[in-house]
Amino acid sequence: MDLKEKVKNLPLTSGVYLMKNSAGEVIYVGKAVSLRKRVQSYFRKKHVISKVDSLVGEISDIDWLTTQSEAEALILEASLIKNFQPKYNVDLRDDKTYPLIEVTGDPFPGIFVVRPRIMNPASRYYGPYVSPKLIREALTFIRRIFHFRTCDPFPDKPCLDYHLGLCAAPCCGKISRRDYAAVIRHVCQILEGEKNELFRDLEREMEGLSQTRRFEQAAKVRDQVYALGALYSGTKELNFYKEAEQLQRALGLPRRPDRIEAFDISNIMGHHSVGSMVSFLNGKADKSNYRRFRIKEVKGIDDFRMMAEVVRRRYARLKAEQRLFPDLILIDGGKGQLSAAQQELVALELDIPMVSLAKREEEIFLPGRRKAVILSKDSLGLMLLQRIRDEAHRFAVAYHRKVRGKSVFLRKQ
Repeated sequence: MDLKEKVKNLPLTSGVYLMKNSAGEVIYVGKAVSLRKRVQSYFRKKHVISKVDSLVGEISDIDWLTTQSEAEALILEASLIKNFQPKYNVDLRDDKTYPLIEVTGDPFPGIFVVRPRIMNPASRYYGPYVSPKLIREALTFIRRIFHFRTCDPFPDKPCLDYHLGLCAAPCCGKISRRDYAAVIRHVCQILEGEKNELFRDLEREMEGLSQTRRFEQAAKVRDQVYALGALYSGTKELNFYKEAEQLQRALGLPRRPDRIEAFDISNIMGHHSVGSMVSFLNGKADKSNYRRFRIKEVKGIDDFRMMAEVVRRRYARLKAEQRLFPDLILIDGGKGQLSAAQQELVALELDIPMVSLAKREEEIFLPGRRKAVILSKDSLGLMLLQRIRDEAHRFAVAYHRKVRGKSVFLRKQ
């Protein structure tokens, strides 16, 4: 395939492109929101900057790596420039007006966006980055996952960032030096473009914690894995995090509800009764974890006991299999359904946040609270719950129709 044909076939997704000369050397690395459109722009006309014309004259081949977000492309671009030291990126490498990320050499390193006149030999530097705004946004998001310090100098007591869940507070011994070193290592893996290695490390860590029955710590690592998906997946996932964090604040949840499981019951006058459970991860339907239930223990019309049955069966099984629980359970219904479901969790000695959403007024009920929580109709958190509740209802109705249809068919036989 010649060069022009190769450019025409570049993907329209975000990513990083590597331009090579006839000797196969990487002479320029760039990032793009759309690889095809960006690379095609080099070949369309003469450029005002003579260096660009000189670059185009040397290009013999182009390689590329796709990414799922512009933030990931930015991080990957800087990592590749550092590795290849391309000829035409020299201005970017040397120009101190572009920001760098500094990881200090302190016992508990801090991480900063800097434009240093003199490099500190004890620090590690990443970059430079051509988009200061984007790298600051990416670093802010990374800090919500891995809680590193950004204070200078080292304080004597925890600051506001600790109370906001953004810093592990090494200043007052809230985290050991070993555990904090792991935090910094994971951040550096992101900045060095070692995405696969990072996910493997976290998966191994989560598995080890689960095997030693440290489920709370395993859940925290799981949360980190889920959150990293947002960094590497772009706008939709980042929007979910806004919804989930708003919901966490509104309902006073102990942590952001990244995984939500929702239940609904479907029957006609107590006949062909079924239950459904849908699972959402980072705002997306996780259909491999959907579950259907034929009601076995309840006869007649009793939605409360039916809800209790499916909730008990679901979480008794998860408990027996020592699997991780969701961050939030959503019950389709009002106080009665919620109370019946909550009693089953208490009997199982499980402490999982649970709420119910009543259809008529879209009221949110929480265990132990007499008054419902009313969120505005344009609330992102409410819209997240509605989306999941509606999917649970759709799934339950579809299963009920299937069961009812089989029953009619068998009677005709």
